Amino acid sequence: MAGRSYAIAAVVAVLAWPQAPAEAADFYRDKQINIVVSTNPGTGFDTFARMIGRYLPKYVSGNPAIVVQNMPGAGGLVATNWLYNLAPRDGLTMGLINTTIPFDPLYGEKQARFVADKFNWLGSPSKETAMLLVWHTVPVDSIVNARNRQLILVATGVGSTPAFFARVLASIFDLNVKIIAAYKSQPEGFLAMERGENDGNASTFWSSLTSEKPDWIRDKKVKVLGYYGLERDLKIPGPYVFDLITDPEKKAIMEVAQAGLGMGRPLLAPPNVDPEKVAILRAALEQVFKDPAYLAECARAQLDCHSPSSGAELFALVQHIYNQPRSAVDKVAAIYKEGEK
Repeated sequence: MAGRSYAIAAVVAVLAWPQAPAEAADFYRDKQINIVVSTNPGTGFDTFARMIGRYLPKYVSGNPAIVVQNMPGAGGLVATNWLYNLAPRDGLTMGLINTTIPFDPLYGEKQARFVADKFNWLGSPSKETAMLLVWHTVPVDSIVNARNRQLILVATGVGSTPAFFARVLASIFDLNVKIIAAYKSQPEGFLAMERGENDGNASTFWSSLTSEKPDWIRDKKVKVLGYYGLERDLKIPGPYVFDLITDPEKKAIMEVAQAGLGMGRPLLAPPNVDPEKVAILRAALEQVFKDPAYLAECARAQLDCHSPSSGAELFALVQHIYNQPRSAVDKVAAIYKEGEK
């Protein structure tokens, strides 16, 4: 199963991490923790940051104030570069960054001025699972018979996540894909799908579909040709793509390409922060992610908060992906860079 190989590393990291002494915990009394979000206000990332910020003081000794600041730009790179190179290293600054940003250096992104495994990874409120789905009227019922017909797939830009995964899946499964990258938003692309202007979407998140279009699955308005993520999810009515891939190299390509889904909505601290303060923040987030009131608020906001990751798990995933075969990384990098053309 995808993700198994780094789970042991995550356990080791937890056992090796120092426990926070009382003096480190007292540090946060009468202090302010800033959470820098790499997107505009109103996005899912921003929503998670503000919701987490409401519960975090409860689990940090000293009850510090929490302030959320937005630093959008360059698809999340502005904030991530700032967190790595300029942010204070005093344990009072955290970041919540875009899902795929940690792997930009792996793909040779020149604007990414950071080393991913030198960040202090704190945790994530969720993991994502994405789907290749088509509208129910499209005469395709599986990835295998999709090879016999061109699939017209929606995207919000040639470099967007839907376009990237459309190219990844086309490469792995020998699909004939045409990407329409003219839509301004996912809801606009969904509406066009209902109108028959396109066949489907290569990377609809299960969490987004169930909150925005719950009737699509319930009433079988869409067909899931395959889903991908770190783990199987039996709630999804379609095959797990790793069960459809027999070539080990192609499995490695898919594992690298989908790594960002496992990061979810990653929270981090800059490099070189006192390990005792990092331990406090990690432990506090783990408590937030189990808080019944927080989970109830997630449910009201229709957010999937039931598959969080610890900081150790995020760190292990980053290391695991950066250690994948160079041939697989180069293939994903080439697919990634097609979005720049």
